Amino acid sequence: MTKIVFMGTPAFSVPILEALIAEKYEVLAVVTQPDRPVGRKKIMTETPVKKAALKHGLLVLQPEKITGSEEMAKIIEMKPDLLITAAFGQFLPQKLLSVPKYGAINVHASLLPKYRGGAPVHYALINGEKETGVTIMYMEKKMDAGAILSQRSLDITEKDDVGTLFERLSSLGKELLIDTLPELLAGHIKPILQDEQKVTFSPNIKPEEEIIDWAKEAVEIDCQVRGMRPWPGAYTFVNDSRLKIWDTTPTNEKTNKSPGVIIKIEKDAFFVSCGNNSVIQINELQPAGKSRMTTKSYLSGIGSQLIVGEMVGKNGN
Repeated sequence: MTKIVFMGTPAFSVPILEALIAEKYEVLAVVTQPDRPVGRKKIMTETPVKKAALKHGLLVLQPEKITGSEEMAKIIEMKPDLLITAAFGQFLPQKLLSVPKYGAINVHASLLPKYRGGAPVHYALINGEKETGVTIMYMEKKMDAGAILSQRSLDITEKDDVGTLFERLSSLGKELLIDTLPELLAGHIKPILQDEQKVTFSPNIKPEEEIIDWAKEAVEIDCQVRGMRPWPGAYTFVNDSRLKIWDTTPTNEKTNKSPGVIIKIEKDAFFVSCGNNSVIQINELQPAGKSRMTTKSYLSGIGSQLIVGEMVGKNGN
């Protein structure tokens, strides 16, 4: 039986771990990030992968930093045949990568060499990609740069956001891994080197990237909103108060108003001018200190003072 050490942290990783267990691979240990305080009350919370591992009675290791840790020494002592990562969230040292008999492989949520880095799903949506997928590749010290073992793609719909796309890619990654492992272990796969001329990156989202730039076209803003939902969330300002924007619809309307101007208010939505004379409809939002709500609820309450011609954004953003 192939002995595996699995490394992952978020919900994306859970179906992949569950599939390995279902396929009767011997999971020696599961490595995940330490428990963290979550929410306003700072409640210590286990990672989704830890919860899944404990449910199956697996050994869980949670190093604050894997390099040089006691946990890394334990993994080396285990002498796993294969190391599998899926959104673990830490770099692995070469000393660890070189231990497994069949190498260390990663399940990455993009079609490499496109979107190396920690936020490939966010960037695929933000950039308006029509297609993404999953890549399984060998790990090396350089981030997401290893030779490709297998890939599988899926279409991105106009309704997809980070949450739905993570779920779909997780399912795809699970299926691809289970199909790939027998071929890998049998030595039937010839790895393909990544084309460095086609590399793009998807670093973790910076706070300033969450701010909506109304000078962009309505379609681009809708992509940003979906590419930030459900986390971290795109936002703007109304009267210097932060307003998260959760759901939008690009319209076919045209306007001669400057970007960021409220051009129309209806019962269920309000409409904002964007770049290139385009217009976007705001369907769902979240005022500072409040819960997420429909625009209808907002306009019947604290947003009732909005007026046509008012500028949203801050300093022209």
